Amino acid sequence: MTLTRDEIERYARHLILPDVGVEGQQRLKAARVLIVGAGGLGSPVALYLAAAGVGTLGLVDFDNVDVSNLQRQILHGTKDVGRSKLESARARLRDVNPHVRIEMHDARLTSANALDIIAGYDIVVDGTDNFATRYLTNDACVLLGKPNVYGSIFRFEGQASVFSLDDGPCYRCLFPEPPPPGSVPSCAEGGVLGVLPGIVGTIQATEAIKLILGIGDTLAGRLLLIDALSMQFRTMTLRKDPACPACGTRTITELIDYDEFCGAPRGDAVHDADDVAEITPRQLAERLARADDTLDLIDVREPGEWAIARIDGARLIPLAQIPASLASLDKAREIVVMCRSGVRSANAVRFMQREGFARVRNLTGGILRWSADVDPRVPRY
Repeated sequence: MTLTRDEIERYARHLILPDVGVEGQQRLKAARVLIVGAGGLGSPVALYLAAAGVGTLGLVDFDNVDVSNLQRQILHGTKDVGRSKLESARARLRDVNPHVRIEMHDARLTSANALDIIAGYDIVVDGTDNFATRYLTNDACVLLGKPNVYGSIFRFEGQASVFSLDDGPCYRCLFPEPPPPGSVPSCAEGGVLGVLPGIVGTIQATEAIKLILGIGDTLAGRLLLIDALSMQFRTMTLRKDPACPACGTRTITELIDYDEFCGAPRGDAVHDADDVAEITPRQLAERLARADDTLDLIDVREPGEWAIARIDGARLIPLAQIPASLASLDKAREIVVMCRSGVRSANAVRFMQREGFARVRNLTGGILRWSADVDPRVPRY
């Protein structure tokens, strides 16, 4: 692919690099890279790959921009709140580099569409935020023989690697099994330092560019661990697992139900109504309006979340402290357990039920739904 005069001027600092030059820039122009997720990690990845002149960028996302995204998802701005993330990203990337073709996949990546979507690209950059999609992306990349540039973030820590190269390990070699459901909080529950996805996403973009150009040593066979609080970078050696069902024994020959594999909730469901008794925010509000003093309201969020928003009359017992606090709870009273969205509180309810608490309910949708349905003065976060 020849470069236009405008492209020569635009990429001048690349062209004078001995390891890039005109030929390397032409490789970048011919490359097709898929970015799964246009959020915290996908933002710096997309911006830097577009600026570098990667010819075609595919974006997979199905969400809209929320104001809470803006602390870290730098593809989007205040004017984009409520807008499709794909539309917002396309407008921003076209401004960064009009020479780059943007292909949008407005869908959740699933077992039904992953192979068809990924097949059309040279490299996949994993910017996802959940285990089900990470395993799905990994298995699809292994089946199709596509490099998988991995990154993940949580609070002040990040990870990056390159999976699914011919002689290197895949994501399943590192994590053969997903963690138990609910054991690892999401970023929405645990928080994330806003600049951290910028660090990790920029590393992912760097690895993708090196793969396209065929230069340097990639993170294949290594896991980069980032601690932003101490500003330390450590590297662990990873080895291909001969028993890995994806890249070792190759017993995985088709994509599976990854929500079921990871024990993840489906869609907007946060629990199975058959095993968790629940009460809606409106039902709870009606009970509280009658000055019902038989209710014991327990909030299982963290103190930092409690400081942001709370329901009057509730008391804070963080989820990790529930087992040690059972003796202080009256089994004869009706207990309503709440958290931000209803996921952690559902886990607390299940635990309490196993410990003999028969009159315990989960607040459906948590603080977020309380704010939407009952009291909009309670901040959403």
